Amino acid sequence: MNKEEKHEVVLALTEQIKEYGNFYITDTSNLTVAKINAIRRKCFESDIKMQVTKNSLIQKALEAVGGDFTEIYDVLKGSSSIMFSKSGTAPAKLIKQLRKQGDKPVLKAAYIDTAVFIGDNQLDALVNLKSKEELVGEIIGLLQSPAKNVISALQSGGNIIAGIVKTLQERG
Repeated sequence: MNKEEKHEVVLALTEQIKEYGNFYITDTSNLTVAKINAIRRKCFESDIKMQVTKNSLIQKALEAVGGDFTEIYDVLKGSSSIMFSKSGTAPAKLIKQLRKQGDKPVLKAAYIDTAVFIGDNQLDALVNLKSKEELVGEIIGLLQSPAKNVISALQSGGNIIAGIVKTLQERG
């Protein structure tokens, strides 16, 4: 790969990091071409873009994006693949599914909405991570719940008060 080709790869990676906002770096070393292609197919089916690339090019792309990626630089060793996804949890779920058939890919690092996760032991946490939309939905639900309870109490209380007033009116 000549200098111009490397520069093109770095530019493409930089654009994808900016576009997707979420990426996973995995260890796919010692996997056959057939297995890598099978993983790529599953990625495509899950709307995940996967690219096997050199660690130095990943690091240059991260540097070009800006921000603090120093924790990620430490895991850029050996063979690496980078997975891009609009969903923060889709790659984690796919990795977990793929691990049922073998011990790879191994999670090296993940970057989701400015949060950095380092190490394969973070996989379960990433699978259970809620999206921004899910969190907003939960917050709205929690905020609506007390209002619904107050309205419900007022409505049922209103019926009781109306009943009492009617009873008093009938007595008087």
